Amino acid sequence: MNAVHEELAAAGVATVYEAYGRRGLLDVDLQPLAAGRRAAGPARIALCGQGDNRAVHEVMAHLRPGEILVLTMPEPAPVALLGDLLATQAQARGAAGILVNAAVRDSAGLAAFDVPIWTRWRRATGATKDTRGGVDVPVTIGGTRIAPGDLLVLDDDGATAVSESDVDDLRDAVRQRLAKEEGLRARWAAGELSYDAYGLRAEDERGRS
Repeated sequence: MNAVHEELAAAGVATVYEAYGRRGLLDVDLQPLAAGRRAAGPARIALCGQGDNRAVHEVMAHLRPGEILVLTMPEPAPVALLGDLLATQAQARGAAGILVNAAVRDSAGLAAFDVPIWTRWRRATGATKDTRGGVDVPVTIGGTRIAPGDLLVLDDDGATAVSESDVDDLRDAVRQRLAKEEGLRARWAAGELSYDAYGLRAEDERGRS
């Protein structure tokens, strides 16, 4: 990860999503194979044929160090697009993380890989290799469009995407949000209540009068 990506990974999905105006969230149930992992980097995308992972083999030739490998299909389904052997290639190519909008198999072994992996399902169901699919094409996952090179941030809360052109401005917004949160954290730790600070108690009492 470069310095910007490392900073945004440390900030986490929730903070990046909020600082980005509550945009970019991949609104699907993505589960990390190993808890507590974080990753951020530009998207390298394989749009597979339905139930097919031929495009995953092709995308490995394009994958560069520090990128997030994104594997998806036209209709997400519990078919394993990634297993131990393909993940070994991705790790050797220097992937910063892998997002599978389908299933993985060999999941116990994958959880121990250096490269962190997020998936919709864990399933042994094998994929075919009959459809070429597409590499480095835009895809939509969980209502969010991801173009090649867009930044992805992943942690235990899931994933969020940031347009490549917005990354530098977002870093400043993330820093501002973190500073604000630190100030609020100190106030709450000292005993102040958000119920009062946000004026919610006063609103509720007016509503009862």
